Amino acid sequence: MDGNGANLVDDLTNKIEALETQEPKHNSLQESTHDVIIKQVDDDPILSVTSFEELKLNEHLLKGIYEMGFTKPSKIQAKALPLLLKTPPQNMIGQSQSGTGKTAAFVLTMLSRIDFNVQSPQALCLAPSRELARQIMVEVKKMGKYTPVITAEAIRESNMKSSTGKTRNEEFANAQLIVGTPGTVYDLLRKRVINKNNMKIFVLDEADNMLDQQSLGDQSIKIKNMMPKDCQIVLFSATYSAQVRSFAGRFAPNANQFTLKVEELSVKTINQFYMDCKDENHKFEVLDDLYTLLTIGQSIIFVQKRDTADTIARRMTEKGHKVINLHGGLSTTERDEVMDGFRRGDAKVLITTNVLARGIDVLQVNLVINYDLPLDLTGRLPDYETYLHRIGRTGRFGRTGVSINFVHDANSWEIVKAIESHFKREIVKVPTDNWDTIEGILKKEISKLNSNNNN
Repeated sequence: MDGNGANLVDDLTNKIEALETQEPKHNSLQESTHDVIIKQVDDDPILSVTSFEELKLNEHLLKGIYEMGFTKPSKIQAKALPLLLKTPPQNMIGQSQSGTGKTAAFVLTMLSRIDFNVQSPQALCLAPSRELARQIMVEVKKMGKYTPVITAEAIRESNMKSSTGKTRNEEFANAQLIVGTPGTVYDLLRKRVINKNNMKIFVLDEADNMLDQQSLGDQSIKIKNMMPKDCQIVLFSATYSAQVRSFAGRFAPNANQFTLKVEELSVKTINQFYMDCKDENHKFEVLDDLYTLLTIGQSIIFVQKRDTADTIARRMTEKGHKVINLHGGLSTTERDEVMDGFRRGDAKVLITTNVLARGIDVLQVNLVINYDLPLDLTGRLPDYETYLHRIGRTGRFGRTGVSINFVHDANSWEIVKAIESHFKREIVKVPTDNWDTIEGILKKEISKLNSNNNN
């Protein structure tokens, strides 16, 4: 071993010792009380690792993992990574919600597949929104910090020049790992800006959302069909409907699969409430009173339509609340600025449509308000998966959180009761006619979750 190699081993040893004496950043991954269910395509014995060293990873990659605060694989990672990293590569369909280590699992797999001596695209990851794509790239850069990996973001209207001063075409020609959204990636592949010939792994994150939406699904299929025949296909998501799971099986044929009981795991750390409002106007009055009354860390208010987001943002600003809003009607630059500002804590309240319902991690969020309850395509029935993803923006990584649902008519009342029945978790009524009672209930909950999350 040369001097650099010896120094790296010393660095890793010191990093491990330091982590054993401090609170790691990712030690609160949500661990299921249920076993991870694995379905393999071959008869090889199911492997499970207890350390990242057992995976025989690149030492520079190990250093990045430890610096991120991972001390050992989560339950998901322990069983999925040996299958993901098998030689020859095998396809994978995985189901587990954010906060269990799934992003780290597929990022680690992508980085492990790359030959750093070859400067051409070798790993591609698609996400349904630019916000999630940018978040994944942050994880890639953290984990790959000590590797020579070359990365590029393929999201609409991203800067035409990289930080190295290269043109966008030059950047994608040399990039080894690319994260992007389906439309932009498809255009770049079609125009041969991205060379697909050396692609080794193709990942879909939030795959159910990708495959269940007509445009994203069509684009994802076209991209998948452009990949080399021996390219490893990996699908990760928190939820799969029966229809999408069947489609995923055709999208990633002969795939190993792992599943987790997502619904039981995702809602158990989140205290759910509903507030019975008189009508649409009363909903805003209750919202205004809530934020006047409570001292809240950061919160997300979900609405159904862009116009509603704009209206609420304007009215809350007029009332003196510092809020920002985010939806697909904003320019890409505006969306990036809003999301970056919210992560920095520039504003405590983010009003958004379902664009942020999936996959986004902002650890300071401890309250989610469903100003409009999520509905399916008929506009009458509850969308359970979107509800699960929305309230999952709080209670991240094992932390506790609070969600409040606004009810204002017979239909919304029936939706809340259906959601309660579906997830088998009580949604507690908070009265709207006695603000002393409201203050007592909610302040107690907010105080409790702040105490829990600081321990």
